[in-house]
Amino acid sequence: MDYLRTLGSAAVSSLVQKSGLTLPFSLGHKVASFENKTIWSLYDATKRDDSSPVSVFEFEANTPAKKNLLPLAKNALRKLRTVRHPDVLKFMEVVETDTSIHIMTERVRPLGPAIQEWQSKSVQEREAWLVWGLHRVSVALAFLNDSASSTHGNVRVDSIFISSSGEWKLGGFDVLSNPKDDGAVLYTLGSMVPDASTYSSPEVKKGGFSALKELPPAAADAYGLGLLIHFAFNANQGLPATAQPPHSPPTAASRGAIPTSIFPAYKKLLNPNPKARLTPAHFLELGTSHTAGDGSGFFANNQLVKVCAGLDGFNVASEGEKASLLKTLKESASSFPTEFASYRVLPALISALEFGGASAATILPLVLQFGKNVPPDDYPAVILTHLVKLYSSPDRGTRMALLDHLPEYADKLDKKTVVDKIWPNLQTGFTDTVALIREATVKSIILLSDKLNERILNNDLLRHLARMQSDPESSIRTNTCILIGRLGPSLGYNTKRKVLVPAFARALKDPFVHARVAGLMALMATIDCFDVEDIATKVVPSMAFTTIDKEKLVRDQAFKAMELFIKKLEEHAATMPETAAPEIEIFPGGQLPINGASPNTLVNSAAGAAGALAGWAISSLGKKLAAGDLQSTMASAGAAIDRPTSAPAPLDGPTPLMRAAFMSSGIPLADPGPPPLTPMYSSPGAFPTRSFTTGGGAGSRSRGMHLGANKVPTSESVSSVPDWAEVAAAEVEAANELAHASNPWGNDDLMDVNADEGDWSEPSHS
Repeated sequence: MDYLRTLGSAAVSSLVQKSGLTLPFSLGHKVASFENKTIWSLYDATKRDDSSPVSVFEFEANTPAKKNLLPLAKNALRKLRTVRHPDVLKFMEVVETDTSIHIMTERVRPLGPAIQEWQSKSVQEREAWLVWGLHRVSVALAFLNDSASSTHGNVRVDSIFISSSGEWKLGGFDVLSNPKDDGAVLYTLGSMVPDASTYSSPEVKKGGFSALKELPPAAADAYGLGLLIHFAFNANQGLPATAQPPHSPPTAASRGAIPTSIFPAYKKLLNPNPKARLTPAHFLELGTSHTAGDGSGFFANNQLVKVCAGLDGFNVASEGEKASLLKTLKESASSFPTEFASYRVLPALISALEFGGASAATILPLVLQFGKNVPPDDYPAVILTHLVKLYSSPDRGTRMALLDHLPEYADKLDKKTVVDKIWPNLQTGFTDTVALIREATVKSIILLSDKLNERILNNDLLRHLARMQSDPESSIRTNTCILIGRLGPSLGYNTKRKVLVPAFARALKDPFVHARVAGLMALMATIDCFDVEDIATKVVPSMAFTTIDKEKLVRDQAFKAMELFIKKLEEHAATMPETAAPEIEIFPGGQLPINGASPNTLVNSAAGAAGALAGWAISSLGKKLAAGDLQSTMASAGAAIDRPTSAPAPLDGPTPLMRAAFMSSGIPLADPGPPPLTPMYSSPGAFPTRSFTTGGGAGSRSRGMHLGANKVPTSESVSSVPDWAEVAAAEVEAANELAHASNPWGNDDLMDVNADEGDWSEPSHS
């Protein structure tokens, strides 16, 4: 049992060893500042079942002197167990033996050291805090005196404690007694309380504690309350002069730091005549009244008192009262004590927030504002637990408030909470009938995306976003596209390939201009998500049409996007080999540039490209004929040609287009061996499918190059020629008529391709 090492109490260790009891707490450090102040020792402890912080008051009757005090300890236990009030120390459990008592209460700390700590605060802050605390003590004493008809008999600084919420709690019930109770200890053992004579009232000093039995229950407590006020505001001073005989009234010079608004009531509390003394209940009434004249309203005007009262009745308050309180909280949040803000105001606000309503949008920012002071370890329990519950609320005002302020707490959420508790409720916002909710839901996803699991991210979420791209609201469609772009890098590889391009392509066709711009920007932002092959075959083709969009904003963005993707393609292409396989045909004599261009030359203009294309065809074809066919006897019509199966059907002779190309390049078609070729049309008036024969052999069947030639009759081949071929042949015939001229392109000057202004001018009709 390792926890026994921290008990710090031989009595408790002995108790456990002898009785075999399982303690409901584990003792921590002893509170040294409270030692020897009362009959009790105070420990910070931890509750065993839930590890929550608690306090333990320990009494040990291990000496004869302490055994005499055992009735006081038993009386404190009995009264603390039966008296229940918000301003009274909260009893939880007890471990009791014949000689020891261990009372477990809520976690508290002594008031005395806290008052010293507040000396460093500003006068206004310290005064507000002390008055608020005195208000809570007055409420508790009024309850004991009036409702319980009892006398506390031990009102002093050491009988008051501060809870985790910063509220003052009344304890020290060692001699709490009802005069009608036969077992009352105040009247017989009151003098055994440490320093009893110092804090006792004049009548007790004169006639002993038994004199209190004939007086009103509030008489002794009223005097003790007066002394408490003095020690609270003048912590470094001793007893006031009025506490000593002849008990003269306090003077203005002895007021010290006691507020002037309280000083008149303070003097009445210290009246040496118990029957004329102001009771705690009357003191409370005077402080909460605005109409009692001077010396009243000191509680009613206290900000902390008003805030507590407003929070306690918030759920039943009118809308105007709620708005007023929330305004006060917002304006004064920075001046509240940290404990008060975190553990008194905050829980009350969260409780009010759970009811929803019109105030949700105002309450939630305050909850998060006050939550900034909560320690990181406590934040999930104090703040997040309640916020997560609110996601199940059907109130739209609450949902909007949660989503609007999500950036303030999203980083504190864990993955399990988001997946199991937030997402099931959050996704309903995608199908809400109110567009504002749908849009806020879309915007919230990016803050939670890193906490969504793979199934939600790559399946459920994308299904919702696909529907959002068809939303009637253009802003929602635009934001959906932006969201997909931001989610892109975190999607799975296969999901990226299947989803991104179609999603962005859909946005590029959106009628809303900013949705189209968003689609282009999303493509640019996710460039690293695409393979080079996808960029070339999917991305660039899918966005090319946007370069001629009707909106300049889209066109400008489109060209920037195209430039980005083309640059990446160029970078990749630079790393590729010049060819995937070696050249099959190697021309003798090297490359023959035509018109200043070659197959390996790049061009920068349309005119240059046209010339280069012609040059390649002429150069390649000319060299093939000169090196091969022109130096040999033309093959017969029936000779087979070794050619790939994928190549076009062979031609029976040089086509008119080829003939024109050879003539323009200056390469003669005549073969030194055979006679010159002359054209012959197979059928006048029809498509000029000509057979080439020798000059003296009209009946020869040799057909080395024949446009449209194949192994079918001429009549069949004519009918199969496409229209674009007929037009090309007619143009070549016109060119052949000028073949005898020295310039095969004609004697007229060619169009100046650099004179742009004349390219599309109308011809003259002179």
